[in-house]
Amino acid sequence: MVVRIRLSRFGCKNRPFYRVMAADSRSPRDGKHLEILGYYNPLPGQDGGKRMGLNFERVKYWLSVGAQPSEPAQKILFRAGILPPPPLMVMTRKGGPRDTRPVDPMTGRVLTPKDSEGAAEPEGKDEKDD
Repeated sequence: MVVRIRLSRFGCKNRPFYRVMAADSRSPRDGKHLEILGYYNPLPGQDGGKRMGLNFERVKYWLSVGAQPSEPAQKILFRAGILPPPPLMVMTRKGGPRDTRPVDPMTGRVLTPKDSEGAAEPEGKDEKDD
């Protein structure tokens, strides 16, 4: 049995509300679940922010026993600080193949490896014979 951490939709039409839950991967989206881990409300509240609440201990437990988060749940867990940022890929052109170079999630810039050989040797130092 593969366990997934995913969102289950509640609320009424045009006013979604999601529960973060651990469920069997074969069960339907709003079907049977193993445990409710928290909630996520994407609609802005009176303060203008999105609201979410998670039971950190239980989420860490399910991740430690091998539960795989879905993509939306992975983004929520990243915002909560539980998971590292998901790997981003660079698009070369719309609809084209993806570039495999890693991208910094905070700035959106492509990460390039530093040349450690050039920095180790100082330039312009010549030995003189006396």
